[in-house]
Amino acid sequence: VETGAALGVAFDGDADRALFVSHTGKIIDGDAFLYLAGTALKNKGRLPGDVIVATVMSNLGLEKALAANHIALIRTPVGDKYVLEEMLKRQAALGGEQSGHVIFSDFATTGDGILTALRVFETLRDSGKTFDSLTDEIKTFPQQLVNIRVKEKRPLNTLTSVQREIAAAEEEFNGGGRVLVRFSGTEPLARVMIEAPSEASVMKWTTRIAEAIRAELGAIE
Repeated sequence: VETGAALGVAFDGDADRALFVSHTGKIIDGDAFLYLAGTALKNKGRLPGDVIVATVMSNLGLEKALAANHIALIRTPVGDKYVLEEMLKRQAALGGEQSGHVIFSDFATTGDGILTALRVFETLRDSGKTFDSLTDEIKTFPQQLVNIRVKEKRPLNTLTSVQREIAAAEEEFNGGGRVLVRFSGTEPLARVMIEAPSEASVMKWTTRIAEAIRAELGAIE
């Protein structure tokens, strides 16, 4: 913003991921870029099946913005290998993660931050628009992720009170929110992620589901 730059880009240590900042200082994450790139590819007739692959962590706002442009969002478990597997199965041209790991199957089979940045520059140049205007259709839903350190792991579908709270949250959201509860694959953690139209609703259901997990599995403070 201070230099009047058109945009900024940041890479992680091995440069397979990229995140962006618009000329006004707005952070453009992987979700926003998947929307920008996906709609651009669709307009050029280069989005096979009109599908984009992302993980369960991508915001509901991305899914709804893509749907408004008649693009389906296919979700996978967290991890770029799962994204790539699904892309290959569906012959999808674009997939990625909220973290900025993006795969263009026409050019590579893994994320490449430099390639992602160049594709962003190309899309902005071709559109003649700013980052802010191109991503304005994405209305990011409030999201919270809570990790609960538990004494044991049991199948989630056997935890009656947890399932009851999940069902109550989904009924209240009525398609306008998301509930994701899963165990870490490497640590004694249960992860609760809630997306909803309001911060109050996110806090309410994150707290209720986390408390049910603590009661069922015992928490390690």
